[in-house]
Amino acid sequence: MSVLVLVLAVSAACCLGFGYVLQQNAAQHAPLKDFLSFRLLLDLMKVPRWLGGIALMVAGMALGAMALGQGEVSLVEPLLATNLLFALALSRRQTRQPLGRQGWAGLVLLAGGVTAFIMAGQPHGGTPTGNPLRHWLIIGVMIGLAALLTTFAKRSRLSSGPVLLALAAGMLYGVQDALTRVTGERFSAGGFAELLTSWQPYAVLALGVTGLILVQSAFETASLRMSLPALTAAQPLAGIACGVGFLGDRLRTDAVALTWEAGGLAAVVTGIVLLGMHPAMPRGTAEPAPARALQPQ
Repeated sequence: MSVLVLVLAVSAACCLGFGYVLQQNAAQHAPLKDFLSFRLLLDLMKVPRWLGGIALMVAGMALGAMALGQGEVSLVEPLLATNLLFALALSRRQTRQPLGRQGWAGLVLLAGGVTAFIMAGQPHGGTPTGNPLRHWLIIGVMIGLAALLTTFAKRSRLSSGPVLLALAAGMLYGVQDALTRVTGERFSAGGFAELLTSWQPYAVLALGVTGLILVQSAFETASLRMSLPALTAAQPLAGIACGVGFLGDRLRTDAVALTWEAGGLAAVVTGIVLLGMHPAMPRGTAEPAPARALQPQ
């Protein structure tokens, strides 16, 4: 594994983790009438803390794009999942909660799972599939599942809704990461002319805006304990599926390697859940709609 890819991906995770905490701090005070609406973003733009969180997220996405340009999606995505460690670090500073057994267990499982997956799978590049049907099928399944989860989330916005929205956003972000890599390859091959005449850059933008609305709606209606673990777990799984499915990423497939890869991913998801449910994560309970007014912070 390239040291440059490691530094870029972990730096991206740091920016994303800090950015998510700041965004949720602001979004939890947004009016519930803006749920799943573009107006939510317009209202949040008035809040300095949210803008700071978005700036960090944009920096994280830029660093992540650089990492994807140097390494495979199936290598970068597990590293980006460590953003939860940085989110927990900032939340602990705000809430002054000790890490405790749960925190240490989550940290070890997340870090150990990422290491196990990368060491066992040894992700490396290959030839992207030339089958457009397979390409569109994988993207279509991811977007279709995200749309289905969003539909169910509308019916239960204050119960399971935030988790479903976060899962949907994670799937969209995973597809976005895969298409970001394709966009970078097209730019390297043909410059701006190739970039502007390809559909991938526009899809990256559309997925980013849609995912942002879903994430902020999840942050608006629930605490980080409910939303961030689902987001953090879904994104790498979707990204790895796209990387292996149509970008040509290769993983070791012998029985021992597959066992360690599956165990590593299971440990990552378990660690994410433990860290996401840690007492240091702010509760941020939603208030009734009439009593909520967005105030600059």
